[in-house]
Amino acid sequence: MDLSQYFTSADFTGIAPEIVLTITALSVLTLEMMRISQQGINLLSATIGLLIAGVFVGQGSVQGILFGGMLRLNNFSMFFDFLYLGIGIATLIFSQGYLEKKGIESRGEYPALILFCVIGMMLMTQANDLVIVFLGLELLSLSLYILVGFLRNDLLSNESGIKYLLLGAFATGFFLFGAAMIYGATATTNYNEIASAIASGSVLSNVYLSLGIGLLLTGFAFKVALVPFHMWSPDVYEGAPTTVTAFLCTAPKAAGFGALLILFNNAFVEIHYQWRDVFWILSALTMTVGNVSALVQSNVKRMLAFSSISHAGFLVMGILVLNESSISALLFYLVTYSVINLGAFAIVSGAEKEESGLEFKDYRGLAAQRPWLSAAMTVFMISLAGFPPTAGFVAKYGLFSAAIEQGYIWLVVIGVLNTLISIYYYLRLVINMYMQEEERALLPSFNIFAIGLIGLMAIMMIILGIIPGYLLDITAETVNITS
Repeated sequence: MDLSQYFTSADFTGIAPEIVLTITALSVLTLEMMRISQQGINLLSATIGLLIAGVFVGQGSVQGILFGGMLRLNNFSMFFDFLYLGIGIATLIFSQGYLEKKGIESRGEYPALILFCVIGMMLMTQANDLVIVFLGLELLSLSLYILVGFLRNDLLSNESGIKYLLLGAFATGFFLFGAAMIYGATATTNYNEIASAIASGSVLSNVYLSLGIGLLLTGFAFKVALVPFHMWSPDVYEGAPTTVTAFLCTAPKAAGFGALLILFNNAFVEIHYQWRDVFWILSALTMTVGNVSALVQSNVKRMLAFSSISHAGFLVMGILVLNESSISALLFYLVTYSVINLGAFAIVSGAEKEESGLEFKDYRGLAAQRPWLSAAMTVFMISLAGFPPTAGFVAKYGLFSAAIEQGYIWLVVIGVLNTLISIYYYLRLVINMYMQEEERALLPSFNIFAIGLIGLMAIMMIILGIIPGYLLDITAETVNITS
């Protein structure tokens, strides 16, 4: 049997990063099974695997359509690949001390599942077919279900894992039904062929097509926590291991928005205008509900969970507008948002003790004990709020400008009002650190690598707020999704 008619060497070269990550994950699991591994070795092996995969991604030797139209490699997919790999490395660095503190330092499944998550996300933003999106989404989701409930002796973690699994299964069902209806309407699941069918008017049923798109959007809305499909997010974020929460609210959210962006820009570009009102409503509702809910939280992880929901509402603006300016602004926003949340959750993970470190009141007097840590957390909070001169301000300004250019003035007004609301709960944490006294203040513990990475992230947010040009140039070169 001649397989060359189905696969070429270029196809396998294009997925070299995924192959490297798969081999690394299986190797870590094998070492764990043989009982000859330690947590430090497992995490180091996984980190090396991510770095090697990054080298293959950086080479970019193969671009274009692969595997008979199933995958599309270009600058856009490379951008997201680097983002996933960076988040994965940062998560593993922050996990070292946290896993030891939680008494699960010898579990090799943890870094292996992180690697499988990265593989799934890479497939989602490389996909040129709904089948590949589904495969990537399920690989990501199944790994996350286990990671969320990874603290087997913690009832809250177990509850979060079960809740995420059950609701995630419903979201998967919506996605599959949507894909099936789109196939029924267009006789294909390939993005290019779907776009051609819509453009030529050869769609068998416009009703099936609309229902399919709606169901797909529902599935994605769950994954990125858009209102009213956000119900799982606060409980899961609170109950999951804090380092997993940091990973969950950054990389999978980026993958969801990346895949959704590709889907509407490539497959449904001809009818995108029909769904603008839906995106407008989703954006306004998500940012408003997220912000208002965050106001009344006393738990820092739940506050950051609702904050994550509100930021998803801002990100929807990029898909609503869907031009070069909005896509570039969305990519910039995803990078800054990921860095900020990784840093903030890293600090929370270091501060977390048995029954403390999770409430606002636990951070009273932290500035006196850990001034550098408080300064970094302050940078992250004001950047999330969108204060200049931080990267958060540049990110929001880019999205607002793109929306105003297309006439979405009222949505921008809602966005500005929500930004003003968010200042309260972000600065509330800062006030507790600097203006409240506590006899027994938190004493967060970190390894040297985590300390350096948190400091680097905080500095990045300041630099990108003052000199955003370099990253903006990269995002501007990345906006050509269809090439």
